[in-house]
Amino acid sequence: MDSVPGVGSECLYIINLSMMSKSEIQNALNKTVQRLTQIKKDPSQEKCPIDIVAFDCWEWPQGVGLYGLFKYHEQCKDPRLLTFLQNWYDRRIAAGLPARNVNTTAPLLTLAHLCEITGNAGHLKICAEWAGWIMRDLPRTGDGGFQHTVTGHLHEQQIWADTLYMTVLFLAKMGIMLRRQDYIEEAIHQFLVHIKYLFDRETGLWFHGWTFMGRHNFARARWARGNCWFTAGVVDFIEMVNPPESVKRFLMETLQAQVGGLAATQAPDGMWHTLLDDSDSYVETSAVAGFGYGILKGVRKGYLDEKYVQTGRRALAAVKANILPDGTVDKVSFGTPMGKDLDHYRKIPQCPMAYGQALAILLLGEALRLPDNTDFQIGVPK
Repeated sequence: MDSVPGVGSECLYIINLSMMSKSEIQNALNKTVQRLTQIKKDPSQEKCPIDIVAFDCWEWPQGVGLYGLFKYHEQCKDPRLLTFLQNWYDRRIAAGLPARNVNTTAPLLTLAHLCEITGNAGHLKICAEWAGWIMRDLPRTGDGGFQHTVTGHLHEQQIWADTLYMTVLFLAKMGIMLRRQDYIEEAIHQFLVHIKYLFDRETGLWFHGWTFMGRHNFARARWARGNCWFTAGVVDFIEMVNPPESVKRFLMETLQAQVGGLAATQAPDGMWHTLLDDSDSYVETSAVAGFGYGILKGVRKGYLDEKYVQTGRRALAAVKANILPDGTVDKVSFGTPMGKDLDHYRKIPQCPMAYGQALAILLLGEALRLPDNTDFQIGVPK
């Protein structure tokens, strides 16, 4: 498998080299990028019928990982990242694509972005066919929500927060690329439906899922990474789609309410617990990275009040503290199916995962856009 050299000086135009904190973040980013491409299957952790650990496989963790690499390529323009991504897709497509579902759609978001750069007609054909399948054949729940169908499980009449990141962002991107307003409208509709059933009005946080069979939110788990799929996804969605002002305002207000809830539950060290409102559950780094990215980008884009920048900075410092010397993002929970009780979430094991690396890459890259006078020290919230 190809490896990506550490991203070098060609990316440092963003950085004031007199600021050691920015230099340290760049160094952590280089190591995190390198480590992402080297993740291999750990038989002691792998419990799924498909491989969601090793990076050279086509599934949702790898899809999130690829997106992290691409977004960093957009920022630093390192041609080696582009070459790595092209080679990855060439190998996986040659090996044969898996059955279509919500999670196997995730790698296509980056492939769609690549098509804009490379003009690869074969890759664009795959993306267009898959987007057409989403519109025509992806199972729907009540209110037309995308059913969270995955490899080996139909999850009949269930919607999960994860779907927004794994499928809806891709559909929106294809709507823009193909000038298909119906795709864009469907992507907007999916955000609205998921907000309707997953947003907790009491706290501003999100429940992991909802079932129309029984009409409940399962364990009512305010699960951290499920929440971060919205935080990290909606800021990219708004930027990508530029929805009508009424929709944009609704999405922003939903994000603002969620971030208010996140600020209230952030631990003193800048982390969040895997169950956001349960301080006895373990802290979990991938969610912290997703929150930090969404918050810092949300402030930069004007979607969030500037008062939340400190919440994002503290998340940044916490994530950086959990990147091991070899670039591994530590304390990342394994793939998490829907839980019938809260203890299910407390017992999910932790191991290095592509999405943990990628969400950290998104956050570290966003941190390089902060003003040079940024203080990265963790402070106890006032």
